[in-house]
Amino acid sequence: MSHSIERVIRERRTIKSFTDQPLSKQTLLDLLNAAVWAPYHSSEEPWRFIIFMNEDRRQFADAVLATYTEDELARFGEGVMKEYCLETPVHLLVVIKQDKSEIRREEALLAAATLIQNLQLLAWEQRIGFVWKTNEYNREADFHRSVGIQTDEKLVGTLHMGYINEDKIPKARRRKSAEDLITWHEGSD
Repeated sequence: MSHSIERVIRERRTIKSFTDQPLSKQTLLDLLNAAVWAPYHSSEEPWRFIIFMNEDRRQFADAVLATYTEDELARFGEGVMKEYCLETPVHLLVVIKQDKSEIRREEALLAAATLIQNLQLLAWEQRIGFVWKTNEYNREADFHRSVGIQTDEKLVGTLHMGYINEDKIPKARRRKSAEDLITWHEGSD
């Protein structure tokens, strides 16, 4: 394994604080065109993307807030609007087709997760970070309709993206070593 790949894997963090620098459409396309090289088992790539940026971030924020109760709106509405419309440059939704076959649905989900990991690592190299959210609104039918997810699709996650605020990168959390997680089955030679 290349030391640069290992370094990126070990250094990558979930980022929740971004700079004001906008992400260009071309940068997003370049990242996604590389990330789609994730493995998948079907004859077609199972994913597609929905992106909200610039003034259309308001549409995304409105769709999220439409899933809130009156109490949640009163408590969190203003903060959500600020975070999603002003502080987060891009909201990228990764969507997969819901095949009739359970096995194909699972394979599509796993392939999309691999694509997202590819995207995280590629973005990190360019000092672009994101947080991958699977909040409750991701499962709400009203949210799906508002953002353009079809009834035969599943939202794998919402990625909030932007250039990394270098002063707010979280510290690494401790990870268990592989030795602590392996059950060996070694036949005799």
